Amino acid sequence: MAKDTYESPLSSRYADKEMKYLFSPDKKFRTWRKLWIALAESEMELGLPITQEQIDELKAHADDINYDVAEEREKLVRHDVMSHVYAYGVQCPNAKGIIHLGATSCYVGDNTDVIVMTEALRIVEKKLVGVIRTLSDFARKYKDLPTLAFTHFQPAQPTTVGKRATLWIQDLLMDLEDVRYQLSKAKLLGCKGTTGTQASFLELFEGDHEKCRELDRRIAAKLGYDSCFAVSGQTYSRKLDSQILNVLAGIAQSATKFSNDIRLLQHLKEIEEPFEKNQIGSSAMAYKRNPMRSERIASLSRYVMVDVLNPYITAATQWFERTLDDSANKRLSIPEGFLAIDAVLNLYLNVSDGLVVYDKVIEKRLRSELPFMATENIMMDAVKRGGDRQELHERIRELSVETGYEIKAEGKENHLFEKIAKDPIFGVTLEELEEHLKPENYVGRAPQQTEDFLNDVVAPVLAEYENIAVEEVEINV
Repeated sequence: MAKDTYESPLSSRYADKEMKYLFSPDKKFRTWRKLWIALAESEMELGLPITQEQIDELKAHADDINYDVAEEREKLVRHDVMSHVYAYGVQCPNAKGIIHLGATSCYVGDNTDVIVMTEALRIVEKKLVGVIRTLSDFARKYKDLPTLAFTHFQPAQPTTVGKRATLWIQDLLMDLEDVRYQLSKAKLLGCKGTTGTQASFLELFEGDHEKCRELDRRIAAKLGYDSCFAVSGQTYSRKLDSQILNVLAGIAQSATKFSNDIRLLQHLKEIEEPFEKNQIGSSAMAYKRNPMRSERIASLSRYVMVDVLNPYITAATQWFERTLDDSANKRLSIPEGFLAIDAVLNLYLNVSDGLVVYDKVIEKRLRSELPFMATENIMMDAVKRGGDRQELHERIRELSVETGYEIKAEGKENHLFEKIAKDPIFGVTLEELEEHLKPENYVGRAPQQTEDFLNDVVAPVLAEYENIAVEEVEINV
């Protein structure tokens, strides 16, 4: 890597090779040639004077791109598409006259963008499933482990560690649904011409409208798509870009929620992200184990959530049939959005697969709060023994406030049960009160909800992807 030139950290540090290749020049220019072959082949099939020999010549040089010729030509003509048309023609002298016949630059540019984004979404889909699968195993393993739940980050009724994980999974399932929907309606621009009217093709086909329609259908089929946009200007609607990045931003939201929860849990010493044997948490404080991976999830996700504004504004400000203020922005916002979310999912996979659960700390914190949560049951038992509900409620309130003050202001342990046992109004011993300190009695249906969710909601989705494995990801600093 050159040390005197800026390189995006998304490329040098974070994203995987597979995703980086999709947005590489080589992928782009190879796809251009596939599109030119599909165009020429379809035009030949529809009766234009193009020979099979010309098609074969184009196919023979589909992948051995003469970059040096294209780059030299671009210095002269200042047009990337026409430079590659010229370079392809140098390699295919018999076919050079029919390359790009009737098309405009957006034929290769926009169709390639759709193809690349579609393939990138499939990578995202695969990694999303990997995270869901990993978290599902985690949720099932810890579905019965009681833990203190929080609302407003204040102690609330207990839940289980597994049930909390189902909340992360549910968000990801919603994201997966959006990815699948976007993939289900993927379509190419097709071959629409300079203002989307197909005028050049109507001329080539001597006024035959059906052949113009069929040209789009055949090109789509040859590239593996069911259809093309029915109408367009010179470009496909830039609203597509905003829809796709919106899906990525949704994943970023879910990942940030997860990463924030892990960072808070790590502060509480209840659950930690993976920490390697020789990893350094702080340059100054050797004892620290900072949640660096979760923090990076939040950091990169923030970029994606902000990046989504780019295609929003671009789509909103397109003029009539085309304007070029989309081009430079698309070259940044789309690839960087995908590379960032790829990095986020790599981190999510890594963290979720290596979570460390400290059940003793979880139990200790929960038990320190349980006496407060058990007071309603204690009060009801006292009522059954003939106590006055209103008097009991008031006395428990007073003792709870007093105990809470001692814990917060004086640093004492929770002695609420001892106070209740000493108060004759309740008529109960400390040993009897201890029966109320079983955490599993306060988690409601959390274990059953987790089991039902994993079996009824998650399992059918994962079954659709049972043959898809996610390779182990490598996390860079």
